[in-house]
Amino acid sequence: MEILRYPDKSQWPSLVKRPALDVTTLFGTVREVLDAVRTEGDEAARRYEAKFDGVALADLRVSDEEIREAAGQVDDALKAAIRRAKENIGAFHAAQRFEGCRVTTAPGVVCWQKAVPIEKVGLYIPGGTAPLFSTVLMLAVPARIAGCEEIVLCTPPDKTGRVHPAILFAAHEAGVHKIFKIGGSQAIAAMAYGTASVPKVYKIFGPGNQYVTAAKQLVSLKDVAIDMPAGPSEVEVIADETANPVFIAADFLSQAEHGADSQALLVTDTEAIVDPVVEAIEREMTGLPRKDIVQRSLEHSRIIVLRDREEVIAFTNQYAPEHLIIQTQDYAALAGRVTNAGSVFLGPYTPESAGDYASGTNHTLPTNGYAKAYSGVNLDSFIKKITFQEITADGIRGLGETIQVMAANERLEAHRQAVTLRMKTL
Repeated sequence: MEILRYPDKSQWPSLVKRPALDVTTLFGTVREVLDAVRTEGDEAARRYEAKFDGVALADLRVSDEEIREAAGQVDDALKAAIRRAKENIGAFHAAQRFEGCRVTTAPGVVCWQKAVPIEKVGLYIPGGTAPLFSTVLMLAVPARIAGCEEIVLCTPPDKTGRVHPAILFAAHEAGVHKIFKIGGSQAIAAMAYGTASVPKVYKIFGPGNQYVTAAKQLVSLKDVAIDMPAGPSEVEVIADETANPVFIAADFLSQAEHGADSQALLVTDTEAIVDPVVEAIEREMTGLPRKDIVQRSLEHSRIIVLRDREEVIAFTNQYAPEHLIIQTQDYAALAGRVTNAGSVFLGPYTPESAGDYASGTNHTLPTNGYAKAYSGVNLDSFIKKITFQEITADGIRGLGETIQVMAANERLEAHRQAVTLRMKTL
């Protein structure tokens, strides 16, 4: 793990770069999959499942019987945990409901907005080395609260053609019933274009590997909306001399086990904490089941010592982390100065794991610096807002001249006429 002490600001642009692969290099391969599924539908999806996931599927849809069986395969402790997490996620997202109001912008001119759910949404849930049943809750719960009529979920099956039971249980608890055994870019294609089995959706959500990311970027160009650009997961920890090195090490390791391309940063103005954190990371890493993945992630993780808090905050806002953990004595004051981050975790007893699972906030967040412009998934992600306006005769009398002058100066005569003709009748 790289340790940098007092790097000059001219070095910061290179230090905020992520280890992410440029997915545009995969566009050629992914386009083949997208085109095949668009033209051949289920047949192509089954073919790619055999090729990439090593499973021959007669039916892509998860049956009601499989969902019932899955409930019996999930132990009671996990069921209780999933239900409690669902409750907290629901409470947080339900509080985000939009309350519109009617605004009189001028006499006789009234404007307002109405929030309308996106009718059809698609959720992609990775399987692979870590079946992310928590992501089912993070996406399906707000989709249900928003009122989306059709929620489609795609997730890769195992070699026997089964979906992980916890994913199916979480989906059932969240009210998702259209579940398909499709992974990778073929799943994105199926939801973007529709097949005989998989309904076409209007917006696709969810994380995935580099092929899923590339597929989402391509289909978003003209076929369907997506939640946000995505890359490997990341965390930044801000710490001072009051921070517990073991806690920091735990946060580093929990991030690193996401994947070999994940990144963790410690940014501090307290050099004395560096060695204790490094020692704690090496000690706590022993025995982790995903130790190999953790070690590869740590190869491009960093500890950065800066001169003071001003530099720490400036660097943080330039890095724009997906997850930001602040373990300092004055964490509340520092939090108020954060302008670019996906989700912020304050104080010694708020690990990233809480937001990943059960505190209630959403863990589908912008990575790779996109927190400078994007929010994480929230209730608004599943909603579109339609504007309305109503103008009375008195309203068009008062506003008409303004519209006519502006239209005339843009040389849009038909626009001007649409007002002029009305005003002549008054």
